[in-house]
Amino acid sequence: MWTTPQRCCRSGWRLWAMTMLLWSGGLRASPGGDLRGRVLGKMENSCSPERKRVSPEPQPPSQGSVHCPAEREGHVPHGNISPLYPFRFYPDEEGPKHWTKERHQFLMELKQEALTFARDWGADYILFADTDNILTNNQTLRLLMGQELPVVAPMLDSQTYYSNFWCGITPQGYYRRTAEYFPTKNRQRRGCFRVPMVHSTFLVSLRAEGADQLAFYPPHPNYTWPFDDIIVFAYACQAAGVSVHVCNEHRYGYMNVPVKSHQGLEDERVNFIHLILEALVDGPRMQASAHVTRPSKRPSKIGFDEVFVISLARRPDRRERMLTSLWEMEISGQVVDAVDGRMLNSSAIRNLGVDLLPGYQDPYSGRTLTKGEVGCFLSHHSIWEEVVARGLARVLVFEDDVRFESNFRGRLERLMEDVEAEKLSWDLIYLGRKQVNPEKEVAVEGLPGLVVAGYSYWTLAYALSLAGARKLLASQPLRRMLPVDEFLPIMFDQHPNEQYKAHFWPRDLVAFSAQPLLAAPTHYAGDAEWLSDTETSSPWDDDSGRLISWSGSQKTLRSPRLDLTGSSGHSLQPQPRDEL
Repeated sequence: MWTTPQRCCRSGWRLWAMTMLLWSGGLRASPGGDLRGRVLGKMENSCSPERKRVSPEPQPPSQGSVHCPAEREGHVPHGNISPLYPFRFYPDEEGPKHWTKERHQFLMELKQEALTFARDWGADYILFADTDNILTNNQTLRLLMGQELPVVAPMLDSQTYYSNFWCGITPQGYYRRTAEYFPTKNRQRRGCFRVPMVHSTFLVSLRAEGADQLAFYPPHPNYTWPFDDIIVFAYACQAAGVSVHVCNEHRYGYMNVPVKSHQGLEDERVNFIHLILEALVDGPRMQASAHVTRPSKRPSKIGFDEVFVISLARRPDRRERMLTSLWEMEISGQVVDAVDGRMLNSSAIRNLGVDLLPGYQDPYSGRTLTKGEVGCFLSHHSIWEEVVARGLARVLVFEDDVRFESNFRGRLERLMEDVEAEKLSWDLIYLGRKQVNPEKEVAVEGLPGLVVAGYSYWTLAYALSLAGARKLLASQPLRRMLPVDEFLPIMFDQHPNEQYKAHFWPRDLVAFSAQPLLAAPTHYAGDAEWLSDTETSSPWDDDSGRLISWSGSQKTLRSPRLDLTGSSGHSLQPQPRDEL
């Protein structure tokens, strides 16, 4: 445990910050484990150069070591930390993430000792922060202190509707659902709001009226609520008449979703990787501290012969996000420069041998093919050609606007292992798509994670076999082009338009889909960050240079039928447990 007393924000306030540095075992859903350090309460008046060095490995600090992050601003902190407790197990625990009464008590005692130490030291504030909480806003302390509230928490984002506050609590100390929770969590209402409980990261003003009565351990003499540190502290605030608030006007950072009691550290690592990926999409991104040594990455093609990433050169932000996401999941990707529809004119399109499928119209807007859709098709087509030219047995294809579901890599690896074990013959497997008639899709016998693909939109993520690539190319689609996501269902004979299908034969592509899906678009039409180079484009034979946003196409709208299990904060079907 690092305890860092310092002058805060050049304001003269004295702050005691308590964070948890973990080595093995389990704090509340933290990726490191059980606490080994305790504050001894002895203060030192110097911070020698030898003591400023932070070990590159997360080892317990030795007796007398001091952490000095504020010295560069002219504030020399003091502290003495010593590891008094070895790794420990608790009676009746199911695993390192099971919260027994003894584990709760140990954590309460640690927090109480920090609270007592801060008071004895004369601190004005104490900040509590769990290690699985990532603060990305470097103004967090200034903003919280500026509220002049006795107990205040920065609202943290997560992959689900879980956050670090409750809006309601029952007379017995249990969670109560309220109408205010989701508008607060989703920032539909913004500000600082009084709530019955905050946890994980929050600031306590030790000079506030009634703050001297706050405690984690032992619980209040009249306490009858569940034996849990966050509820014990909430009761103490209520009993002392100390108000508790959560603030959501700013984005402060993130918190990992707690794993279940039977799960382990690997499950938590997977959750944390997904949290990083979600931050890459929704922002702000997490930046690793220079004082943190991260495990080395060993990217691979996870059993595929190649992993292709289609990306427009003029969208470097998308490309960088996509490559970073793959790197975090230890997947090695090869960038394919997408054909830019904006750079095409009608004569160049015809010189490439491209002609429009007679009678094609967008199923919703009625528009013709756009230059963006021509570029998209040519980009995918070039990959199919490379697959055949190189004889690649199976590949992954991603577009650059993919939001990965939780544990994407592990789930995909298990799916492909099951496919191999069942000796299933396949040409294409959707990993992300918009299902049009999911109720008509049939599960694959012996493969619960797979369905026979029906009519679908989008080509943002799929697996393709060599045989599948050969079938797609053999149909000579450039001579009768329509959007690539309309072409694929024709090739596996699931397109509803018989006139379109009549232009292609044979339609024998063997297509399946992951179920539940493993990927979704980063944004949908109507979202503030939505951007489509296929929808915002000009008609394929229009050389005027004008751009038209075809927002009428419902292909890019969020569909309530999307079956995404993961934990995207954009799920339309939140479960009650997601709040807890």
